[in-house]
Amino acid sequence: MPQTIDDLIRRIRELQEELEVEFKKKRDEFEFIIEKKRVRFAEEVARQQRRLKIGWFRYLVRAKPLNVLTAPIIYAGFIPFILLDLFLWFYQSICFPVYGIPKAKRSEYLIFDREDLPYLNVIEKFNCFYCSYGNGLMAYGREIAARTEQYWCPIKHARRIKAAHDHYPRFFEYGDAESWQKGLERLRRQYPKEQQPAADVK
Repeated sequence: MPQTIDDLIRRIRELQEELEVEFKKKRDEFEFIIEKKRVRFAEEVARQQRRLKIGWFRYLVRAKPLNVLTAPIIYAGFIPFILLDLFLWFYQSICFPVYGIPKAKRSEYLIFDREDLPYLNVIEKFNCFYCSYGNGLMAYGREIAARTEQYWCPIKHARRIKAAHDHYPRFFEYGDAESWQKGLERLRRQYPKEQQPAADVK
């Protein structure tokens, strides 16, 4: 990969780290800690947040009728989500060891911590759970698909694509047959260290 592209990827990662530092500063303003995956707010902060909570009954009464009527369609997504979740587990468990691809950790993509927010009622917490599950599952599936693509077809598209996954910048240029032939086996084993199986990490 040309040095300029390597440098750009490194700069992007540095900017992402800087952005995460800024996010952490904002989170620190709300005085919470994470203990055993549960979020705990300072008592005064939690008390102030509970004052802003809208009870579930008042929440339903104030809801737009069309929002209530369309809710069953939204929640019907649980069925394909669960089926996809099972398929991704099965697919990666069977195929990735055969190809030597490190498995994506589901727990890094599906995060459920919004139920610890004192200002949400039971309906809002359920909605947050659903959105966390759906979006986390899609991110988890995208990572599995990206690792599969890196193994089988790591070639960039001729046209620009929107929101390319993190593996994409390392792919071979469209039309570069020589690099494809010479570098495919190398790229099939080129994962960031945190993704490598334990035996492969130097």
